[in-house]
Amino acid sequence: MFYLLNILIQMKIILNNNILRKTLNPFNDIGFVPTMGGIHDGHISLIKKSIQLNKKTIVSIFVNPKQFNDIKDFKSYPSNIKNDLSILKKIRQLDFIYIPKFNDIYEDKKKSHIRLKKKDKILCAKHRKGHFEGVLDVMNRLTTLIKPKKIYMGKKDFQQFFLVRNFIEQKFNTKVIGCKTIRNKNKLALSSRNFLLNKQELNDVEKISKLFLNLKNKIKNTNNINRFLQKSKKEFESFFKIKIEYLENRNTKNLTISNKYQKSKIFLSYYYKGIRLIDNF
Repeated sequence: MFYLLNILIQMKIILNNNILRKTLNPFNDIGFVPTMGGIHDGHISLIKKSIQLNKKTIVSIFVNPKQFNDIKDFKSYPSNIKNDLSILKKIRQLDFIYIPKFNDIYEDKKKSHIRLKKKDKILCAKHRKGHFEGVLDVMNRLTTLIKPKKIYMGKKDFQQFFLVRNFIEQKFNTKVIGCKTIRNKNKLALSSRNFLLNKQELNDVEKISKLFLNLKNKIKNTNNINRFLQKSKKEFESFFKIKIEYLENRNTKNLTISNKYQKSKIFLSYYYKGIRLIDNF
C-alpha cells in the first residue's frame, strides 16, 4: 500500500498544456518518450533508459490522427489509457505522463509546411502518403512544448527514427536516441499493433517473423541481395498468403538501396489479415 502510494506521489499525470509548462519549467534535463499508447515492454525499455540517463522523464500518450493515411487504421488503433496507466504506474522513478487532447497538441493552428524530400519517399513513406509529414509535425509540436534534452525512440521503425532524428536535431538542441528493437521469446518485434492479433494469429505471425529473420543469414554471401529478396518476397506471399509492401536491403546511414551486407538492414512491411506489420533486421 505504501509502495503504491509512493509511486503515485512521485508520478504526475498532466492533462493540458498550462500544467505541462508550469510543471516542466524548472527542469532542463528532461528525457522524453513519445508513444501512442498500447504500452508494451519495448516502451518500458525506452522509459528505463531515459530514467537512467536523465534527471526527469516524461512519457506522452497521444494517438495522432494526422499521421494516419487510412481513417479505418486510426479508428482501430489499439488504445486503452486505463491499461497503459496501470503499467506505467509500476515503473519506479517515472516522473510525468502527458496525456494531451487534440487541441493541446494543435493549439498553434498554423498549417504545417513540412514536406519530405524526394529521396525520403521510400519504404513506409511511399506506401503511406502523408504519414511521416504527420509524424514530423507532431514531433515538432511535442518537442516545442516539452523542450527535452533527449528523446528516446525504438529502432523497430528505423525509418521513423531516421527521419525524426534528422529533423529534430537540425531544429532543436535535442538529441534523438535510437534504442534496440525489443522482441518476445519467439523473436517477434513488439508492437502496439500486435494487440490486434488473437492468440492463433500471433502464433502465425511469430512463425513468419522467424523465417524473415533467417533471411539475414541467407543474404550474407549473396551477390545481388535485393534480387534475392524479391524472389523471397514472392515465395513468402504465396506460402503464407500475405501481402508484402516492401522487402528491401538498405544502407543504415542514408537509407539508399544496398547490395552490401555490412552497414545495412533488411526493411519489411506486410499485411497479415488486414493488419500492417513492419520490421527491420
